[in-house]
Amino acid sequence: MQEIKIQLAREVPDDYWEVEELYDLTFAPGRTALSSYRLREDVDPLPDLCLTARDPLGILAGVVRCWPVRVGPAPTVLLGPIAVHPTRQGEGIAALLMMNCIDAARIGGWDRILLVGDYPYYRRFGFAHLQHVTMPPPTNPDRVLGMPLVEGAWDEISGPVTRLKD
Repeated sequence: MQEIKIQLAREVPDDYWEVEELYDLTFAPGRTALSSYRLREDVDPLPDLCLTARDPLGILAGVVRCWPVRVGPAPTVLLGPIAVHPTRQGEGIAALLMMNCIDAARIGGWDRILLVGDYPYYRRFGFAHLQHVTMPPPTNPDRVLGMPLVEGAWDEISGPVTRLKD
């Protein structure tokens, strides 16, 4: 197996348009119509949890952004979107971004992470279904996943996901 030669760094303002182009390439054209984008509108992402992955030539291979939200009264990290360039998929870049993002959230003092995604993929990182957490419609409730960063962080946490800013 070949070693991944990827350099991770915090996203900086100069990365913005290149990151947006990767999201446009990777996701459907209507990505900004998703309910998770309503939670991000007019809210700054969490800079310590927004990471880029570049190859040795400096070409953007992947990216992850995270946002502050509330689940009921509890401040929570909304992880995503995470994207990897189609020519680099299958190399472990998404997993590298995911693990570093989780570590950065833990170090940053966050208690829990939430995402909307495919359970069969994200369970290997420690994510589980959140039965009592409601994303804005039309989110499929089977895709609402969470991971505690400290023991018991999801115990007795329930309710709607809302913007932290509100």
